[in-house]
Amino acid sequence: MSKIVGVLALQGDFKEHIEALNEVEGVEARPVKTKEQIAQCDALVIPGGESTTIGKLMERFGLDEPIREMAAQGKPIWGTCAGMIVLAKEIVESDQWRLGLMDITVERNAFGRQVDSFETDLDVKGIDEPVHAIFIRAPYVREVCEECGVDVLATFEDKIVLCRQGNLLASAFHPELTDDRRIQEYFLSMIEE
Repeated sequence: MSKIVGVLALQGDFKEHIEALNEVEGVEARPVKTKEQIAQCDALVIPGGESTTIGKLMERFGLDEPIREMAAQGKPIWGTCAGMIVLAKEIVESDQWRLGLMDITVERNAFGRQVDSFETDLDVKGIDEPVHAIFIRAPYVREVCEECGVDVLATFEDKIVLCRQGNLLASAFHPELTDDRRIQEYFLSMIEE
């Protein structure tokens, strides 16, 4: 029985996430745009894109409550780049709309503009060999609430770029843009927990 992973398909690079997830055995990744579609999923990915736009569309289409319910049920939710910003409780110098599910403080565009995008290899807690990471106008996590159970999984130049809090995962980089599926596999293993 395949696990159904929804990828929020309002804006951003949802197609790349769907293709990457579908390369992993035992997964059926599909685009989701409605609360009915979200309810059918075992896990959800909030992709990279423009965080303010994704947030406004989530709110407009009434998807914030179904996603919060999903989180409360313990189903895994993974935010990449803009998705990480939307998951955060705090965004540095911003009052933009967010789900506010993770006890993290995120800084937007923290590594600079589009021209400052870069690639590097990261050591990731729980994964043996380094993971190749692509950062595009990436945010980073400035602070985590350790006593709230936020676990730092990877850093770059002392900046937190991958972290987890229970059933929530947040990455500043784009694993869907490489051929390495270990971060996807890590996320999917959270369904079984």
